[in-house]
Amino acid sequence: MADNARAKRLADLIREVVAQKLQRGIKDPRLGSHVTITDTRVTGDLREATVFYTVYGDDEERAAAAAGLESAKGILRSEVGRAAGVKFTPTLAFVMDALPDNARAIEDLLDKARMSDEKVREASAGAKYAGDADPYRKPDEDDETDDSAE
Repeated sequence: MADNARAKRLADLIREVVAQKLQRGIKDPRLGSHVTITDTRVTGDLREATVFYTVYGDDEERAAAAAGLESAKGILRSEVGRAAGVKFTPTLAFVMDALPDNARAIEDLLDKARMSDEKVREASAGAKYAGDADPYRKPDEDDETDDSAE
């Protein structure tokens, strides 16, 4: 359990250091303000770190950001080593986070469902019940008077 807590603390530190260095220390134009670090995960042995990021832009900007992160990997790793003070600085692997794409797909599906619900609502606006408005059986008032008379 202590190893998991240590890996979590190191992952949080890596996320902060990489985000700050990208914001202030790297002069690569491919890594502009449109790159966001979303999550970081570290293996249990603290040897490898996976840094998830998003790029708000088109496919060309995403490819450029991936190349920029790959070229800045050494500088970022040395900054992480300096900040973490661990015996072995974990290797960094940058992975494009699929979260924004998944969220966009879910929003599209929800929009389709809303439109479908609206069509059903419009179609049923003037509709009437196929049977009685109240489908439940109720005892006849005649039966109640006969039972009480006996």
